[in-house]
Amino acid sequence: MKLINKGIHHITAIVGDPQENVDFYTEVLGLRMVKKTVNFDAPETYHLYFGNEQGAPGTVITFFPWEDAKKGKIGSGQVGVTAYAVPEGTLQFWKERLAKFHVKAVVESRFGKKYVSFQDPHGLKIEITEEKSGDFSKWSIGGITEENAIKGFAGAMLYSREPQKTGDLLEKLFGFERIGEDQDLLRYKSTADLGSTIDLKKSPMDSGTRGVGTVHHIAFRTSDEQEQLAWKKLLEEKGYQVTEVRDRNYFKSIYFNEKGGILFEIATEGPGFDRDEPLKTMGSELKLPKQFESIREKIEKKLPSIEIKEPKNQH
Repeated sequence: MKLINKGIHHITAIVGDPQENVDFYTEVLGLRMVKKTVNFDAPETYHLYFGNEQGAPGTVITFFPWEDAKKGKIGSGQVGVTAYAVPEGTLQFWKERLAKFHVKAVVESRFGKKYVSFQDPHGLKIEITEEKSGDFSKWSIGGITEENAIKGFAGAMLYSREPQKTGDLLEKLFGFERIGEDQDLLRYKSTADLGSTIDLKKSPMDSGTRGVGTVHHIAFRTSDEQEQLAWKKLLEEKGYQVTEVRDRNYFKSIYFNEKGGILFEIATEGPGFDRDEPLKTMGSELKLPKQFESIREKIEKKLPSIEIKEPKNQH
């Protein structure tokens, strides 16, 4: 079996206040909260998922909101920047929308493309750029329509402690194509329509520290469980320490630290977020894995109340 990685599945970050997190990603960026669940390893904490109307791979950002956690530091061994894709001709719309919500943004250029760069309320570095590829999102909210909504990920920027080794993994093992170099960045691209581009900083930075405002891990796509096991075997043959397969209800996952210190996940494309609630009402109720249902009342008492404040309409 020839293994070729399709690109980003999801990105998971650590943030602070959960209501601030929900407000920003639903009201400002117009994403759908596709799942409200808990951290399977620490069920007293939410795990919130935001993406397009069905939470398709390549569109989903997820969060662990830890209200009392320390501020992290973005640096080597982390995903430094998360980039979103919007339809062509809509960058001005997004500049104006961010300004409307008093989000400070600057326009930057690399590899011949413009990026609107800003931070979310907890310090995560986010970008928006125009992309021709990728399906339009069918989720609309507060002035965001299918014609200008975020499609999903354009890509991510990696800050590696060992850039050469990280690049070798992307190119020689994952099958990404190295397509360019711009100042201190190398660009790699997969065959996916969304989440296909990885920019790798060539020079190491000071090491990052995990905490609020940093990315916890980046997940890449695999078709199914059989292919996932093939990835696990291949990575172990290459000397990587890979976890056992972990069932995350909506996909199955394996994890490993690549040689530049970044936590990578390989996640299956299914079964998807509509497996435990209808597509129409996804994200409206707290969903727990079976092992926690017996202590639901205890969990719900510990979790802070959150709400999606602005009415949502789906085309």
